[in-house]
Amino acid sequence: MTLADGSIRAVYGKIARWLAGTPAELLASRRSQAELLFRRIGITFSVYGVKDASERLIPFDIIPRIMLRSEWASLEAGLLQRVKALNLFLADVYSGQEIIKAGRIPAELVLGNPQFRPEMVGVKVPHDIFVHIAGIDVVRTGEDDFYVLEDNVRTPSGVSYMLENREVMMRLAPDLFAEHRVAPVENYPDALLASLRSVAPAARGEPTIAVLTPGRYNSAYYEHSFLADKLGVELVEGRDLVVEDDVVYMRTTQGPKRVDVIYRRIDDDFLDPAAFRPDSVIGAKGLMRAYQAGNVTLANAVGTGVADDKAIYTYMPEIIEFYLGEKALLKNVPTWRCREPEALRYVLDHLADLVVKEVGGSGGYGMLVGPHATKAERQDFAAKLARDPAHFIAQPTLALSTCPTFFDAGVAPRHVDLRPFVLTGANGVVRVVPGGLTRVALIENSLVVNSSQGGGTKDTWIVEDRTFDELAPLQSGTGAA
Repeated sequence: MTLADGSIRAVYGKIARWLAGTPAELLASRRSQAELLFRRIGITFSVYGVKDASERLIPFDIIPRIMLRSEWASLEAGLLQRVKALNLFLADVYSGQEIIKAGRIPAELVLGNPQFRPEMVGVKVPHDIFVHIAGIDVVRTGEDDFYVLEDNVRTPSGVSYMLENREVMMRLAPDLFAEHRVAPVENYPDALLASLRSVAPAARGEPTIAVLTPGRYNSAYYEHSFLADKLGVELVEGRDLVVEDDVVYMRTTQGPKRVDVIYRRIDDDFLDPAAFRPDSVIGAKGLMRAYQAGNVTLANAVGTGVADDKAIYTYMPEIIEFYLGEKALLKNVPTWRCREPEALRYVLDHLADLVVKEVGGSGGYGMLVGPHATKAERQDFAAKLARDPAHFIAQPTLALSTCPTFFDAGVAPRHVDLRPFVLTGANGVVRVVPGGLTRVALIENSLVVNSSQGGGTKDTWIVEDRTFDELAPLQSGTGAA
């Protein structure tokens, strides 16, 4: 919120005044109201393996994160470029594999990847789109510096929190909305529905769409039911689907109904017991066969996990240049691939300064934040690295931007990241929601924002550029700010 000299950034001027003029008791009351609203709505997520904590609320912070439209425009251009390249990369690795033949990426990194699906080689996916919904995690390190932390293109989550955060903020802080021209996010369900309709495999009139969930015991079940409701489509489980003559039907009270597009929130391994894990009880037998026959669209496509991989992430600048002939607009975080002996030596020698992640990990699990780890933890992780270096990458601890965050003791800065959502439909129509989900590390100095690790969320405001000169200069110590 502040500049290097301690003054308030112009875009945060009205927020600073609001904080200075709002008693801490009122902010605490609004936070409690937000929690009550979330509980009534039922916004929870599950934490696996934690006794007596299977259902939790994600903590919500009442102070929004704000970006100017001009700042957002440059970020948006980079997101569009990145998702376009990811789609071209996936289409290539499951067909001609030209990028491998050109020696731009090691064959074993793709073909030996646990998420690479040989069943998809040669499959013509509807409209050549693999990634219909992408969640790209971005961090800011300076006024004009954005870095991509990771690409989420299998089953990216969090959009329900983005939408509900906005609704709660509009209820609890209408005075702030009256003073800012905030870009809307409420049209996301309409944009998602339009994208899904556009990728139906055949012209059969109005396509039938369904959201496929693993069931109510899944950690993101609330979001699955939320999206189905917002889209106005059926929420189905694997047992609700049946495949006959390579066509997918869902059971309804009026009898079987053909399904054209499935927004699936189930990992590849569990989609179809006939094609992948035979012990899966949450998939639909024959679904993969119908998909390969071109009779149903799966969003996102099977096999997209290759592009989720953090080792593949390290090649994204080369991937963008190979397919688009352009330099990457968004920077990657400098990354050491531990599979490379020289990089491994460096990482082992500098564990105290690095963040080390599993290439297939997610949710903040299986990682080491060197500066915050004990000597014993670093020693244990070093042994793990030495045993299996190919499954890890390492990155420096960036000086992530912070946002003002409210606590009982007052307002304090906390590190944040941003997950914008990018939708890709037929005919090259790509939509980016203006904003996304801001995640905040609630522990002081922590860089881990994942909800499973105690992180919270904020509403993200993209506001129109306008003159802020009328705001009197403020110092960072003014009032509650």
